[in-house]
Amino acid sequence: MKAMVLKFPRTPLVLEERPDPEPGPGQICVEVEACAVCRTDLHVVDGDLPKAKLPVIPGHEIIGRVAAVGETVTRLERGQRVGIPWLGHTCGYCEFCIEGRENLCDEPQFTGYTRDGGFASHVIADAEFAFPMNGFNDPAAAAPLMCAGLIGWRSLKMAGDGTRIGLFGFGAAAHILIQVLNWQGRSVYAFTRAGDDEAQHHARSLGAVWAGGSNEAPPDRLDAAILFAPVGGLVPLALKSVKKGGRVVCGGIHMSDIPSFPYRILWEERQLLSVANLTRQDAAEFLEIAPQAGVKTSITRYPLVRANEALEDLRSGHFRGAAVLIP
Repeated sequence: MKAMVLKFPRTPLVLEERPDPEPGPGQICVEVEACAVCRTDLHVVDGDLPKAKLPVIPGHEIIGRVAAVGETVTRLERGQRVGIPWLGHTCGYCEFCIEGRENLCDEPQFTGYTRDGGFASHVIADAEFAFPMNGFNDPAAAAPLMCAGLIGWRSLKMAGDGTRIGLFGFGAAAHILIQVLNWQGRSVYAFTRAGDDEAQHHARSLGAVWAGGSNEAPPDRLDAAILFAPVGGLVPLALKSVKKGGRVVCGGIHMSDIPSFPYRILWEERQLLSVANLTRQDAAEFLEIAPQAGVKTSITRYPLVRANEALEDLRSGHFRGAAVLIP
């Protein structure tokens, strides 16, 4: 197999040739067809998430075909297309797993972080944490759904049922979620970097009723706001934009420090929430809804060996939507 490997934080990934991996009991080996590049991958590479298993193969938005199955695997078979997300394993016995909140498991494993991921031609996954992708015929287009889509969906569930939703940061997650919100009949207000006319045009083209800089006040009070940009300074701005009783949901796994802010912008029962990982139920729900909502992803394809370029282009905002690596 071929793999792009992170050996040390803040260093370029290195191309390696390795033996094809063999699945153990309960596992599958997947031949990767496509793996999208997520901002969390940048956090892993940059050392913002300090507990990575090094060396590690990043990548957790994986679509591929089952190449081999281990003992006890019955729900998946060779040749079947599957998706593999960030949450790769849970213990099943901690209080959170027992309560149905496996996203908060005390002993989790994460694809492309604490176990090898999809910046490779092959990957090992737990069969119970791989999802059949029947009907998703373009693996590259489907790859961003496995994190940008899933985290967007979980964030929206936490945001509640309001009709006016603000999205701060209009990248891979927001360009998927806006399509779901349109399908649900809600109104989207898109916040981008100040002066980013291209991103604002992209948001309007996907149905945003308003698009402007994150330093601008929207024309209406929002029922909820979701932050996808990992910028702590956006939290006070989002709180100012939501109405009394409104919610601000932080959708990322990492964010710069939140500056101090006056209590009055949190008062009147506004809520500040964070999203942690996902559950398999989130995936089942979203993968059923995405085709109904007609979700189409905007992708830029890169060969696997150009993974470092894709990461830098994501960092610099050189494309709209998502980058996808093709082995």
